[in-house]
Amino acid sequence: MLLNEKFEKKYDQVNDCPIGATVDVIGGKWKPIIIWILMHESRRFGELHKSIPSIALKVLSRQLKELEADGIIIRKAYPEVPPRVEYSLSKKGESLRDIMERMAAWSASNIMKIPQA
Repeated sequence: MLLNEKFEKKYDQVNDCPIGATVDVIGGKWKPIIIWILMHESRRFGELHKSIPSIALKVLSRQLKELEADGIIIRKAYPEVPPRVEYSLSKKGESLRDIMERMAAWSASNIMKIPQA
């Protein structure tokens, strides 16, 4: 066995790689954007949709359900007529704040070329 083979690991499943497991929960086209918006304040479904106009309502609904199931966001339904539902980050979701801010900074300096303040 070569020395490199001893230290090389094959990642056949998402759970084999901790980064893959994270991407499985928060990755995709819309989840990081939803998390980013909720980092700043709680939002109602309609407000989220207005903030992300290119997302289909069905897709937004599914992404919110998945984030809730994974414990990233909290869905709070108020007993009012008409019904009011707000979404916010859970404690687990808040723990993503540093990662999200670092990704935003990396994107600003390496992709979008926005000068840092």
